[in-house]
Amino acid sequence: MLALSWCATVRVNNAIYDHWCAKGHILLCLEGELLTELDDGRCFVLTPGSSYQVADNAELHRSSTEQGATLFIVD
Repeated sequence: MLALSWCATVRVNNAIYDHWCAKGHILLCLEGELLTELDDGRCFVLTPGSSYQVADNAELHRSSTEQGATLFIVD
């Protein structure tokens, strides 16, 4: 059974996260655009209706947005 620790709809404006995160997340992009970079060099762009999930300690990741994004996040 999945135990959720936190979920919320969050607006992110012009942000660059400069640290690598090892925590697992589920993200759904509701508005805007979010760029997510993995430590192996792969990059993914979330646009409205797209999502991604990553498990705890599975892939280090960091995100940024220039135009802002509204995200539904489950941690």
